[in-house]
Amino acid sequence: RLSTMSEAKPSILILGGCGFIGRNLVKYLADKKLCSRIIVADKKMPTMAYMNEVHMPPYKNKDLLKFQQTDLSKDPHVKKAFTEKVDYVVNLCGETRPAMPDDEYKKASIIAQKCGAAASEMKVKKWVEVSTAHVYKENGSKVNTESSSLDPWTHVAVSRLDAEKKLKEVKQLPLVTLRPAIVYGPGDRMGLTPRMAHAPVYKKEKEVMKFLWTENLKLNTVHVDDVCAAIWLACDKIEAGKVYNLADKGDSDQGKVNGMIGEIFSVKTGFHGWMKSKAAAMMLDTVTNAANEKHVPVFTTICQEQKIMNTPISPYLDKELLKNKNLYVDGSAIEKEGFEYSVPKVTKELLAAQLKFMQDQKIFPTV
Repeated sequence: RLSTMSEAKPSILILGGCGFIGRNLVKYLADKKLCSRIIVADKKMPTMAYMNEVHMPPYKNKDLLKFQQTDLSKDPHVKKAFTEKVDYVVNLCGETRPAMPDDEYKKASIIAQKCGAAASEMKVKKWVEVSTAHVYKENGSKVNTESSSLDPWTHVAVSRLDAEKKLKEVKQLPLVTLRPAIVYGPGDRMGLTPRMAHAPVYKKEKEVMKFLWTENLKLNTVHVDDVCAAIWLACDKIEAGKVYNLADKGDSDQGKVNGMIGEIFSVKTGFHGWMKSKAAAMMLDTVTNAANEKHVPVFTTICQEQKIMNTPISPYLDKELLKNKNLYVDGSAIEKEGFEYSVPKVTKELLAAQLKFMQDQKIFPTV
């Protein structure tokens, strides 16, 4: 039986709790002993989610964590996920992979609507919606704050903003929304990892790793540890109705990120510059297809040479992420709530640790 002390701690339901942020959040909550009960609802079982052994222990602790395999776009599955009363709900559901069918992205708002209603009926103390900072209108050299105009520019961002709107319509739902910049760290798949996956290709081909536009294109970031800490603060302390951006102090751009990746892999990096990139932008479909046709097969070959037959990692880049759009975000407002960024900027050491994390799992080649 659980001790009285642990029963006094809150319970939490994490929707999409086997994904990148989800697995780090589960570890964060378990390591800090913040919850008496963690319920994880996800389409993928932990054993099928390419989970590093570092993240696995809480999922095996049946006294603490209950896993439910669910497709939350279906009513019976929503009912199943919300059977046991919880204090907090964290929503990490939604397609994050590029170039998926539209229906897959639309599921985010369907899930938000159905699960939001179930959470309201349960009278949860807080719903924390983890959206994305890609929902803001790109303002060139002007930084986006929480009051900036909204104009989502990726498929994922369109679906996340739609989910935000659906949740606002749910009556008596104590909603806090977080909009992180590019999230990276142990277990990252879609943040900075696709850029890292280009490096082995260029190293093998002995070419300069060049990206479109210039080194000044903003790629603001936030470490997954800080995202987890912010989620817990939102559950525990931030009042309902608030919206906060999450972005570190490093003001990352293409130059900084690619430079670090180049150093780690001993690959020369560069940029195609304004004129060449402008011409490429006129036929972005063709350019993107050609780039992916070059990178993906070579990366696959390198993996196979090292007996890596299955991996969720890919250098595939969607055309919407190759546009000349700055992800430029002010993440300081949440600090007024007592939040402190524990990882103030991306470093070469952090990216190297992220790489080693994947290599230890044998899902990324050593080069």
